[in-house]
Amino acid sequence: MRVAVAGCCHGELDKIYETLALAERRGPGPVDLLLCCGDFQAVRNEADLRCMAVPPKYRHMQTFYRYYSGEKKAPVLTLFIGGNHEASNHLQELPYGGWVAPNIYYLGLAGVVKYRGVRIGGISGIFKSHDYRKGHFECPPYNSSTIRSIYHVRNIEVYKLKQLKQPIDIFLSHDWPRSIYHYGNKKQLLKTKSFFRQEVENNTLGSPAASELLEHLKPTYWFSAHLHVKFAALMQHQAKDKGQTARATKFLALDKCLPHRDFLQILEIEHDPSAPDYLEYDIEWLTILRATDDLINVTGHLWNMPENNGLHARWDYSATEEGMKEVLEKLNHDLKVPCNFSVTAACYDPSKPQTQMQLIHRINPQTTEFCAQLGITDINVRLQKSKEEHHVCGEYEEQDDVESNDSGEDRSEYNTDTSALSSINPDEIMLDEEEEDEDSIVSARSDMNTPSVEPSDQASEFSASFSDVRILPGSMIVSSDDTVDSTVDREGKPGGTVESGNGEDLTKVPLKRLSDEHEPEQRKKIKRRNQAIYAAVDDDDDAA
Repeated sequence: MRVAVAGCCHGELDKIYETLALAERRGPGPVDLLLCCGDFQAVRNEADLRCMAVPPKYRHMQTFYRYYSGEKKAPVLTLFIGGNHEASNHLQELPYGGWVAPNIYYLGLAGVVKYRGVRIGGISGIFKSHDYRKGHFECPPYNSSTIRSIYHVRNIEVYKLKQLKQPIDIFLSHDWPRSIYHYGNKKQLLKTKSFFRQEVENNTLGSPAASELLEHLKPTYWFSAHLHVKFAALMQHQAKDKGQTARATKFLALDKCLPHRDFLQILEIEHDPSAPDYLEYDIEWLTILRATDDLINVTGHLWNMPENNGLHARWDYSATEEGMKEVLEKLNHDLKVPCNFSVTAACYDPSKPQTQMQLIHRINPQTTEFCAQLGITDINVRLQKSKEEHHVCGEYEEQDDVESNDSGEDRSEYNTDTSALSSINPDEIMLDEEEEDEDSIVSARSDMNTPSVEPSDQASEFSASFSDVRILPGSMIVSSDDTVDSTVDREGKPGGTVESGNGEDLTKVPLKRLSDEHEPEQRKKIKRRNQAIYAAVDDDDDAA
């Protein structure tokens, strides 16, 4: 089946679907599925907009509300994970996943589903070491700290995903797995994003939690976004046993949705022709959710997952045959994800703006139904009870403010906190910077190994500007030569010939240069940003 993958969406649903339509007209057929790698921005109204961790100048309603209200419907089944610029209060209603609009499905804090026999998993948010071992204690209304910590990955979600034993076909994360850049064209990456050099050389760029999942799950494909650059890599895994065939993961990161940027990729993915063409729950994942229900933590206290160290009565929560049978019986042997979307909040009305709309911690009926059917806890119900009994949402505000700004001690099992890059990506939204235009620096093409789909004369002017829809080649293998040397040297002269499928010499394609990246004025801006980071460590939050 044909699967489209998008990088950071930033609420630009109309533009993404228009680009897909253009690709379909130019390609071999319709797209069956769209996967979005975070910063989706499912903003329904003005209250949701206030829950998005971006400077006020980036708070735009965009077009999601039209799909939420039913004015429009997604033309293709769309699955997405959360990033670090989301309407967090909306996504918090669906911790186990659910429909945010007809035909648009959120995978939850972490989740696994099936579509046409293809097994798709994902984890939402970005890694931040000082929040990694906390529970999910945040709830609306958020303060200046929890509006950011709400989207930080927690160890419980990683722990659940590490209980999976069956193969994963596709996995989504917002931030990159740490070290993945060593398996692709690193020289070209650093030519495009030179400010990553220090982190790449120190091997601190990316998420160590995602890297741990990559090593454990070994999915066939892994897609990410966040760093606003297209980058492909091939990671060959070690076989556990001598008789086993070593598996490999094809990694692809994509840019954000802007004209002439590599934000969309279309792939041909093998699927089961006999499998149903609707979204299905994954029985192994549901069994793991049920088994780990007692591990739910809604406090801001630091805690560790059970492990085989003599301190825990149980540390293996993987799905058993008996457990999966019980779950199947609970679901009446029907794994179809019900189309039970319902409107839970007022929808934005351009003719009647409501800037003072009240922010409410809602219980979503989809989550209520899912938890009741599976026999597990709705995190939001637990949060509300704890809030009533112990005022938990306010109890940890002061503690979280202190911990979030404490750079002296790393409170996770990882030695370094890599969610905040020590060098600044000028192409990203900085939470403490409201004067810089995030699009002032245009990244160069990060991959010249695939041809563009050129717009037809009949395409709209807007669709024509999105000419960087790439058709992935049959193999994403990155040779050792590519890892060491780019096809273009430092002076921009061709170092070798790269041909597309039709024989065109792609090295003749001119590179876009970074816009005044090394000019004195730009250096002043970066210096100012660094000063802000040192003043408030948690303010950068890898904004992408």
